[in-house]
Amino acid sequence: MKADLALRLDSLYADEHLIAVDKPAGLLSVPGRGEDKADCALARVRLTYPEALSAHRLDMATSGLLLLARSTPVHRALSILFERREISKIYIADVDGVPEPATGLIDLPLIADWPNRPRQKIDHDTGKPSQTRYRTQSSTGAVTRLDLEPLTGRSHQLRVHLAAMGHPILGDEFYAPEPVRAAKPRLHLHAARLSFVHPVTCQRLVLESPCPF
Repeated sequence: MKADLALRLDSLYADEHLIAVDKPAGLLSVPGRGEDKADCALARVRLTYPEALSAHRLDMATSGLLLLARSTPVHRALSILFERREISKIYIADVDGVPEPATGLIDLPLIADWPNRPRQKIDHDTGKPSQTRYRTQSSTGAVTRLDLEPLTGRSHQLRVHLAAMGHPILGDEFYAPEPVRAAKPRLHLHAARLSFVHPVTCQRLVLESPCPF
């Protein structure tokens, strides 16, 4: 990929150890298989920071904060923080209807829906433990804006959990019924905040990305 300035992702935060960028919806986090899937957030960040290593991923349809390391030791340290759930993640989502209660915990085990990949599904027998905290920000009655905190990091976790609760995310092509999917031109899910102790400086770092919808 050419080092086109138009492709570069502006960093929301950068120091000599790590980088945080705002990934747009519709862009892969890392390369997929095939030439047509080479364009991704990691490749674009490497136009400015060739040494960048992806520390975690967002769904292609999800926008927001993406964290990258600038060395192998820092990449390893960030991976450990994610594994230990020592990086707090807050997402913003617009969902159909009004969740009751207004604040709560969704605790439903998830597993890959193999015949329908990349979809995931709830499976109480063989699914992996999956938990999501949610809190209502505001509601019109038809649409509710939620703060979501995934306590585990399963694929499509937030999307499946909200759909199972009866309040699918607007614009969700996989888990929302057609009227809810068609209500918005993109998935209304945004990674808005990351909070963690910097693995090198040991200072608490709070990174935020404004919600684009």
